[in-house]
Amino acid sequence: MMKPKERIIAALKGMETDRVCWSPNPAYWWEAQNDEFVNKGEYEFLVDIGADPVFRGHYPMHGRAWENMSLFGIKYNRCSLRESMQGEKKLLEYVTPVGKLKFVYSYSLAGNTWFLEKHGVQTEEDFKTLACLMDDIKVDADYKRFNEKYAEYGENSLFIALLCPFAKSGFQSMVEYWVGTEEIAYALVDYPEVVEEALEAMKRVNLETVRISAGSKAEAFLTFEDTSTTNISPQYYSKYILPEIESWCDLLHDAGKLYIQHACGHVSALLPHMARAGIDCIESISPPPTGNIELWDARKKLPENVALIGGIEPTVFKEYELKELEDYVLHLLDQMKGSRFILGNSDSCPPGVSLEKFRRITELVRAYR
Repeated sequence: MMKPKERIIAALKGMETDRVCWSPNPAYWWEAQNDEFVNKGEYEFLVDIGADPVFRGHYPMHGRAWENMSLFGIKYNRCSLRESMQGEKKLLEYVTPVGKLKFVYSYSLAGNTWFLEKHGVQTEEDFKTLACLMDDIKVDADYKRFNEKYAEYGENSLFIALLCPFAKSGFQSMVEYWVGTEEIAYALVDYPEVVEEALEAMKRVNLETVRISAGSKAEAFLTFEDTSTTNISPQYYSKYILPEIESWCDLLHDAGKLYIQHACGHVSALLPHMARAGIDCIESISPPPTGNIELWDARKKLPENVALIGGIEPTVFKEYELKELEDYVLHLLDQMKGSRFILGNSDSCPPGVSLEKFRRITELVRAYR
Protein backbone atom coordinates (compact mmCIF):
# COMPACT_ATOMS: atom_id res chain seq x y z
CA MET A 1 0.00 0.00 0.00
CA MET A 2 1.43 3.36 -1.03
CA LYS A 3 1.82 6.27 1.35
CA PRO A 4 -0.40 9.27 0.49
CA LYS A 5 2.43 11.46 -0.81
CA GLU A 6 3.82 8.63 -2.93
CA ARG A 7 0.36 8.17 -4.44
CA ILE A 8 -0.03 11.90 -5.14
CA ILE A 9 3.36 12.28 -6.83
CA ALA A 10 2.87 9.08 -8.82
CA ALA A 11 -0.54 10.25 -10.06
CA LEU A 12 0.91 13.62 -11.14
CA LYS A 13 3.79 11.97 -13.00
CA GLY A 14 1.74 9.26 -14.69
CA MET A 15 3.21 6.39 -12.69
CA GLU A 16 1.27 3.39 -11.44
CA THR A 17 -0.71 3.87 -8.24
CA ASP A 18 -2.30 1.33 -5.92
CA ARG A 19 -5.66 3.09 -6.15
CA VAL A 20 -7.29 6.31 -7.34
CA CYS A 21 -5.77 9.36 -5.67
CA TRP A 22 -8.49 11.39 -3.85
CA SER A 23 -7.59 14.94 -2.78
CA PRO A 24 -10.58 17.18 -2.06
CA ASN A 25 -10.17 20.94 -1.91
CA PRO A 26 -12.05 22.19 1.20
CA ALA A 27 -11.71 25.90 0.33
CA TYR A 28 -14.79 27.91 1.43
CA TRP A 29 -16.23 24.80 3.10
CA TRP A 30 -13.39 24.88 5.61
CA GLU A 31 -13.88 28.56 6.48
CA ALA A 32 -17.56 27.87 7.23
CA GLN A 33 -16.84 25.27 9.94
CA ASN A 34 -16.86 26.11 13.64
CA ASP A 35 -13.70 27.03 15.51
CA GLU A 36 -13.46 23.70 17.33
CA PHE A 37 -13.49 21.82 14.04
CA VAL A 38 -10.99 24.14 12.32
CA ASN A 39 -8.59 24.13 15.27
CA LYS A 40 -8.07 20.39 14.85
CA GLY A 41 -6.27 21.19 11.58
CA GLU A 42 -6.87 20.71 7.87
CA TYR A 43 -4.27 17.95 7.60
CA GLU A 44 -5.97 16.03 10.40
CA PHE A 45 -9.34 16.48 8.69
CA LEU A 46 -8.07 15.11 5.38
CA VAL A 47 -6.44 12.12 7.08
CA ASP A 48 -9.60 11.49 9.11
CA ILE A 49 -11.80 11.24 6.00
CA GLY A 50 -9.23 8.99 4.30
CA ALA A 51 -8.10 11.44 1.62
CA ASP A 52 -4.63 12.06 0.20
CA PRO A 53 -3.62 15.46 1.65
CA VAL A 54 -2.84 18.14 -0.92
CA PHE A 55 -2.55 21.79 0.13
CA ARG A 56 -3.11 24.21 -2.74
CA GLY A 57 -1.40 27.59 -2.94
CA HIS A 58 -0.04 27.96 0.60
CA TYR A 59 3.19 29.44 1.94
CA PRO A 60 4.74 31.59 -0.80
CA MET A 61 8.52 31.90 -0.84
CA HIS A 62 8.89 35.65 -1.34
CA GLY A 63 8.34 36.65 2.28
CA ARG A 64 5.65 38.57 4.17
CA ALA A 65 7.32 40.00 7.25
CA TRP A 66 8.52 43.49 6.31
CA GLU A 67 7.51 46.70 8.06
CA ASN A 68 6.40 48.28 4.79
CA MET A 69 4.18 45.40 3.70
CA SER A 70 1.40 45.53 1.11
CA LEU A 71 -1.54 43.31 0.24
CA PHE A 72 0.63 40.71 -1.47
CA GLY A 73 3.44 40.54 1.06
CA ILE A 74 5.67 42.76 -1.08
CA LYS A 75 8.24 45.24 0.12
CA TYR A 76 8.40 48.65 -1.58
CA ASN A 77 11.39 50.97 -1.42
CA ARG A 78 9.78 54.39 -2.10
CA CYS A 79 6.11 53.48 -2.49
CA SER A 80 3.60 52.75 0.25
CA LEU A 81 0.10 51.42 0.84
CA ARG A 82 -2.52 53.24 2.89
CA GLU A 83 -5.77 51.75 4.16
CA SER A 84 -8.75 53.73 5.45
CA MET A 85 -12.52 53.58 5.88
CA GLN A 86 -14.93 55.98 4.19
CA GLY A 87 -18.34 55.24 5.64
CA GLU A 88 -18.96 51.55 4.90
CA LYS A 89 -16.36 51.50 2.13
CA LYS A 90 -12.78 50.36 2.56
CA LEU A 91 -10.17 52.32 0.61
CA LEU A 92 -6.71 51.05 -0.36
CA GLU A 93 -4.35 53.58 -1.87
CA TYR A 94 -0.94 52.87 -3.36
CA VAL A 95 1.21 56.00 -3.18
CA THR A 96 4.13 56.28 -5.64
CA PRO A 97 6.48 59.10 -6.70
CA VAL A 98 4.48 59.58 -9.92
CA GLY A 99 0.88 59.13 -8.76
CA LYS A 100 -1.64 57.21 -6.67
CA LEU A 101 -3.82 54.15 -7.30
CA LYS A 102 -7.03 54.00 -5.27
CA PHE A 103 -9.11 50.84 -4.79
CA VAL A 104 -12.60 50.80 -3.25
CA TYR A 105 -14.12 47.77 -1.48
CA SER A 106 -17.63 46.99 -0.22
CA TYR A 107 -18.33 44.32 2.35
CA SER A 108 -20.53 41.37 1.36
CA LEU A 109 -22.34 39.93 4.35
CA ALA A 110 -23.52 36.91 2.36
CA GLY A 111 -20.02 36.09 1.15
CA ASN A 112 -18.29 37.18 4.36
CA THR A 113 -15.69 39.03 2.30
CA TRP A 114 -14.72 42.43 0.92
CA PHE A 115 -15.77 42.87 -2.72
CA LEU A 116 -13.59 44.96 -5.02
CA GLU A 117 -15.91 47.67 -6.30
CA LYS A 118 -13.46 49.99 -8.07
CA HIS A 119 -10.13 49.02 -9.63
CA GLY A 120 -7.22 51.37 -9.08
CA VAL A 121 -5.92 51.51 -12.66
CA GLN A 122 -8.33 53.37 -14.93
CA THR A 123 -6.36 55.85 -17.07
CA GLU A 124 -3.22 55.91 -19.19
CA GLU A 125 -1.40 57.72 -16.39
CA ASP A 126 -2.52 55.04 -13.94
CA PHE A 127 -0.74 52.39 -16.00
CA LYS A 128 2.45 54.46 -15.75
CA THR A 129 1.92 54.62 -12.00
CA LEU A 130 1.46 50.85 -11.92
CA ALA A 131 4.73 50.38 -13.80
CA CYS A 132 6.46 52.65 -11.27
CA LEU A 133 4.99 50.62 -8.41
CA MET A 134 6.25 47.36 -9.94
CA ASP A 135 9.74 48.77 -10.54
CA ASP A 136 9.89 49.79 -6.88
CA ILE A 137 9.29 46.29 -5.55
CA LYS A 138 11.98 44.48 -3.59
CA VAL A 139 11.57 40.71 -3.52
CA ASP A 140 13.47 38.65 -0.95
CA ALA A 141 13.53 34.92 -0.30
CA ASP A 142 11.72 33.68 2.79
CA TYR A 143 11.36 29.91 3.12
CA LYS A 144 10.70 29.87 6.88
CA ARG A 145 6.95 29.24 6.99
CA PHE A 146 7.06 26.66 4.22
CA ASN A 147 9.97 24.80 5.83
CA GLU A 148 8.15 24.66 9.16
CA LYS A 149 5.03 23.12 7.62
CA TYR A 150 7.10 20.84 5.39
CA ALA A 151 8.98 19.50 8.43
CA GLU A 152 5.66 18.81 10.16
CA TYR A 153 3.58 17.32 7.34
CA GLY A 154 5.75 17.13 4.20
CA GLU A 155 6.43 13.39 4.35
CA ASN A 156 2.75 12.51 4.14
CA SER A 157 1.25 15.33 2.06
CA LEU A 158 2.00 17.57 -0.90
CA PHE A 159 2.28 21.29 -0.27
CA ILE A 160 1.75 23.05 -3.61
CA ALA A 161 3.28 26.40 -2.77
CA LEU A 162 1.99 29.70 -4.13
CA LEU A 163 4.35 30.76 -6.91
CA CYS A 164 3.83 34.49 -7.52
CA PRO A 165 3.14 37.47 -5.25
CA PHE A 166 -0.03 38.37 -7.17
CA ALA A 167 -1.11 34.69 -7.11
CA LYS A 168 -1.36 34.66 -10.91
CA SER A 169 0.23 35.86 -14.14
CA GLY A 170 0.71 39.57 -14.71
CA PHE A 171 -2.06 39.88 -17.27
CA GLN A 172 -4.58 37.86 -15.27
CA SER A 173 -3.87 39.95 -12.17
CA MET A 174 -4.49 43.07 -14.25
CA VAL A 175 -7.83 41.64 -15.32
CA GLU A 176 -8.93 40.60 -11.83
CA TYR A 177 -7.31 43.12 -9.51
CA TRP A 178 -5.50 46.10 -10.96
CA VAL A 179 -7.61 47.07 -14.01
CA GLY A 180 -10.75 45.01 -14.66
CA THR A 181 -12.08 42.91 -17.53
CA GLU A 182 -13.67 45.60 -19.70
CA GLU A 183 -11.15 48.32 -18.90
CA ILE A 184 -8.15 46.22 -19.97
CA ALA A 185 -9.76 45.55 -23.35
CA TYR A 186 -10.33 49.27 -23.99
CA ALA A 187 -6.86 50.20 -22.76
CA LEU A 188 -5.18 47.71 -25.09
CA VAL A 189 -6.90 49.42 -28.01
CA ASP A 190 -6.31 53.00 -26.86
CA TYR A 191 -2.69 52.84 -25.61
CA PRO A 192 -1.32 49.29 -25.90
CA GLU A 193 2.35 50.29 -25.48
CA VAL A 194 1.70 51.84 -22.07
CA VAL A 195 -0.28 48.80 -20.92
CA GLU A 196 2.43 46.43 -22.12
CA GLU A 197 5.17 48.42 -20.35
CA ALA A 198 3.31 48.00 -17.07
CA LEU A 199 2.78 44.33 -17.84
CA GLU A 200 6.50 43.81 -18.50
CA ALA A 201 7.32 45.41 -15.14
CA MET A 202 4.88 43.04 -13.44
CA LYS A 203 6.33 40.03 -15.25
CA ARG A 204 9.82 40.93 -14.01
CA VAL A 205 8.57 40.80 -10.42
CA ASN A 206 6.89 37.45 -11.03
CA LEU A 207 9.94 35.95 -12.68
CA GLU A 208 12.18 36.95 -9.78
CA THR A 209 9.82 35.23 -7.34
CA VAL A 210 9.85 32.11 -9.54
CA ARG A 211 13.66 32.05 -9.32
CA ILE A 212 13.40 32.34 -5.55
CA SER A 213 10.72 29.65 -5.37
CA ALA A 214 12.70 27.24 -7.52
CA GLY A 215 15.45 27.27 -4.87
CA SER A 216 13.14 26.05 -2.12
CA LYS A 217 12.26 22.54 -0.86
CA ALA A 218 8.82 22.67 -2.47
CA GLU A 219 8.19 20.00 -5.11
CA ALA A 220 5.32 21.81 -6.86
CA PHE A 221 3.92 25.32 -7.30
CA LEU A 222 0.55 26.77 -8.19
CA THR A 223 -0.97 30.02 -9.42
CA PHE A 224 -4.67 30.79 -9.15
CA GLU A 225 -5.06 31.82 -12.77
CA ASP A 226 -8.87 31.40 -12.67
CA THR A 227 -8.35 30.74 -16.38
CA SER A 228 -11.60 31.35 -18.26
CA THR A 229 -12.94 32.86 -21.47
CA THR A 230 -15.46 34.69 -19.31
CA ASN A 231 -12.74 37.31 -18.75
CA ILE A 232 -9.99 36.70 -21.33
CA SER A 233 -9.98 35.66 -24.98
CA PRO A 234 -7.80 32.87 -26.42
CA GLN A 235 -5.89 35.61 -28.24
CA TYR A 236 -5.13 37.43 -24.97
CA TYR A 237 -4.07 34.17 -23.36
CA SER A 238 -1.76 33.27 -26.24
CA LYS A 239 -0.17 36.73 -26.46
CA TYR A 240 0.08 37.84 -22.83
CA ILE A 241 -0.23 34.84 -20.50
CA LEU A 242 1.25 31.87 -22.36
CA PRO A 243 4.78 33.34 -22.80
CA GLU A 244 4.99 34.24 -19.10
CA ILE A 245 3.92 30.79 -17.96
CA GLU A 246 6.35 29.19 -20.41
CA SER A 247 9.19 31.16 -18.78
CA TRP A 248 8.09 29.96 -15.33
CA CYS A 249 7.96 26.34 -16.47
CA ASP A 250 11.46 26.55 -17.94
CA LEU A 251 12.89 27.75 -14.61
CA LEU A 252 10.92 25.31 -12.48
CA HIS A 253 11.65 22.31 -14.68
CA ASP A 254 15.37 23.10 -14.66
CA ALA A 255 15.13 22.85 -10.85
CA GLY A 256 13.11 19.60 -10.99
CA LYS A 257 9.86 21.26 -9.85
CA LEU A 258 6.28 20.98 -11.10
CA TYR A 259 3.98 23.82 -12.19
CA ILE A 260 0.24 23.45 -11.55
CA GLN A 261 -2.29 25.91 -12.95
CA HIS A 262 -5.65 26.54 -11.29
CA ALA A 263 -8.23 26.83 -14.09
CA CYS A 264 -11.79 26.75 -12.77
CA GLY A 265 -13.77 28.62 -15.42
CA HIS A 266 -14.65 28.26 -19.09
CA VAL A 267 -11.43 26.74 -20.43
CA SER A 268 -12.53 24.71 -23.44
CA ALA A 269 -11.28 27.24 -26.03
CA LEU A 270 -8.10 27.89 -24.01
CA LEU A 271 -6.91 24.30 -23.62
CA PRO A 272 -5.06 24.12 -26.98
CA HIS A 273 -3.02 27.16 -25.87
CA MET A 274 -2.47 25.80 -22.37
CA ALA A 275 -1.23 22.56 -23.88
CA ARG A 276 1.79 24.41 -25.30
CA ALA A 277 2.89 26.10 -22.08
CA GLY A 278 4.79 23.28 -20.37
CA ILE A 279 2.20 23.02 -17.57
CA ASP A 280 2.54 19.80 -15.58
CA CYS A 281 -0.98 19.74 -14.18
CA ILE A 282 -4.25 21.67 -14.46
CA GLU A 283 -6.16 21.90 -11.20
CA SER A 284 -9.92 22.48 -10.84
CA ILE A 285 -11.18 22.15 -14.42
CA SER A 286 -14.92 22.34 -13.81
CA PRO A 287 -17.77 20.73 -15.73
CA PRO A 288 -20.93 22.81 -16.33
CA PRO A 289 -22.43 24.86 -14.79
CA THR A 290 -19.28 26.27 -13.14
CA GLY A 291 -17.08 25.53 -16.16
CA ASN A 292 -17.81 24.44 -19.71
CA ILE A 293 -16.05 21.10 -20.28
CA GLU A 294 -16.07 17.66 -18.74
CA LEU A 295 -12.76 16.38 -17.46
CA TRP A 296 -12.59 13.49 -19.93
CA ASP A 297 -13.16 15.87 -22.85
CA ALA A 298 -10.39 18.12 -21.52
CA ARG A 299 -8.18 15.01 -21.38
CA LYS A 300 -8.61 14.59 -25.15
CA LYS A 301 -7.48 18.18 -25.82
CA LEU A 302 -4.32 17.94 -23.75
CA PRO A 303 -1.12 15.94 -24.06
CA GLU A 304 -1.04 12.89 -21.78
CA ASN A 305 1.84 14.33 -19.73
CA VAL A 306 -0.49 17.04 -18.35
CA ALA A 307 -2.14 15.70 -15.20
CA LEU A 308 -5.63 16.77 -14.11
CA ILE A 309 -7.03 17.38 -10.62
CA GLY A 310 -10.74 17.75 -9.96
CA GLY A 311 -13.86 16.54 -11.73
CA ILE A 312 -16.60 16.82 -9.08
CA GLU A 313 -18.55 19.96 -9.97
CA PRO A 314 -19.21 22.13 -6.87
CA THR A 315 -23.00 22.35 -7.23
CA VAL A 316 -23.17 18.60 -7.85
CA PHE A 317 -21.16 17.99 -4.68
CA LYS A 318 -23.63 20.07 -2.69
CA GLU A 319 -26.98 19.34 -4.31
CA TYR A 320 -26.86 15.66 -5.30
CA GLU A 321 -28.22 13.05 -2.93
CA LEU A 322 -25.72 10.41 -1.86
CA LYS A 323 -26.73 7.77 -4.43
CA GLU A 324 -26.69 10.34 -7.25
CA LEU A 325 -23.24 11.48 -6.16
CA GLU A 326 -21.99 7.88 -6.06
CA ASP A 327 -23.12 7.29 -9.64
CA TYR A 328 -21.58 10.60 -10.74
CA VAL A 329 -18.20 9.81 -9.17
CA LEU A 330 -18.09 6.23 -10.50
CA HIS A 331 -18.84 7.48 -14.03
CA LEU A 332 -16.07 10.05 -13.69
CA LEU A 333 -13.61 7.39 -12.51
CA ASP A 334 -14.52 5.16 -15.45
CA GLN A 335 -13.97 7.99 -17.92
CA MET A 336 -10.61 9.00 -16.43
CA LYS A 337 -9.24 5.51 -15.85
CA GLY A 338 -5.65 5.05 -16.99
CA SER A 339 -4.77 8.75 -17.25
CA ARG A 340 -2.85 11.17 -15.02
CA PHE A 341 -5.66 12.06 -12.68
CA ILE A 342 -6.35 13.02 -9.08
CA LEU A 343 -10.01 13.02 -8.05
CA GLY A 344 -11.19 16.13 -6.25
CA ASN A 345 -13.99 18.66 -6.19
CA SER A 346 -13.41 21.21 -8.93
CA ASP A 347 -12.62 24.78 -7.88
CA SER A 348 -13.86 24.86 -4.27
CA CYS A 349 -16.30 23.23 -1.90
CA PRO A 350 -19.68 24.76 -1.00
CA PRO A 351 -20.24 25.03 2.78
CA GLY A 352 -23.34 22.81 2.67
CA VAL A 353 -21.51 19.60 1.69
CA SER A 354 -21.89 16.94 4.40
CA LEU A 355 -19.04 14.98 5.97
CA GLU A 356 -20.89 11.85 4.90
CA LYS A 357 -20.24 12.73 1.24
CA PHE A 358 -16.49 13.13 1.78
CA ARG A 359 -16.33 9.78 3.54
CA ARG A 360 -18.47 8.00 0.95
CA ILE A 361 -16.17 9.13 -1.87
CA THR A 362 -13.23 7.71 0.09
CA GLU A 363 -15.04 4.36 0.25
CA LEU A 364 -15.71 4.48 -3.49
CA VAL A 365 -12.10 5.17 -4.51
CA ARG A 366 -10.74 2.50 -2.18
CA ALA A 367 -13.09 -0.09 -3.65
CA TYR A 368 -12.69 1.03 -7.28
CA ARG A 369 -10.71 -1.20 -9.65
